[in-house]
Amino acid sequence: MLALLHTSSLHIPVFDALRDEEAPGLAMHHVVRPELLDRARAQGPDAVAEDLTGELAEAARNGARAALCTCSTIGSVAEAAGTALGLPVLRVDRPMAAAAVAAGPRITVLVTVESTRIPTEDLIEQEAHRAGRTVAVRTVLVPGAWERFEAGDHDGCLTAVAAAAREIGEADVIVLAQASMAPAAEGLDLGVPVLTGPRTGLRAAAQSAASDTSLSGLRTT
Repeated sequence: MLALLHTSSLHIPVFDALRDEEAPGLAMHHVVRPELLDRARAQGPDAVAEDLTGELAEAARNGARAALCTCSTIGSVAEAAGTALGLPVLRVDRPMAAAAVAAGPRITVLVTVESTRIPTEDLIEQEAHRAGRTVAVRTVLVPGAWERFEAGDHDGCLTAVAAAAREIGEADVIVLAQASMAPAAEGLDLGVPVLTGPRTGLRAAAQSAASDTSLSGLRTT
């Protein structure tokens, strides 16, 4: 079983559909904790470490072999909590970051919340170091997009993200940092890759959950 940790219930049908395409038959368990993003935005991602550890430990007790955190803001904290527990945990944007580094040195990141900026930039730098590459990361906050998302105007949010992507000048690759932004990439033809996290993140996490790696060292208390 793969546990998925979300900060929005809107991700549930998205990842269920991706599971049906990428890993049919994979059992998944969704955990939705929107207040974790609120707290992380107000106090910093480390403020949710204890809650994340508790959720991941509970998922492991319930049979999860791996977990996927779909929130970019708290992804690094989730990975660290998984390491402490001995549970494989992947942040949804890590495979996307690796792909961005491979695409070229000039990387433009679009975000809709400021709290995602530093975690995403740090992640890309990690993957660049892992690949032995030098990159230049520029991050753009899409004005008004998150306010529209919170108000339930999801189409308006995606329209704003797509418009911001079209305004990007010189870049080798454009990264849509948050899972909620992914549909904005559909239909964009900008001459450079526009990367999103959900599909590649789920694919990698599903492989981890399906592996035969022993979890005998798992600590759930």
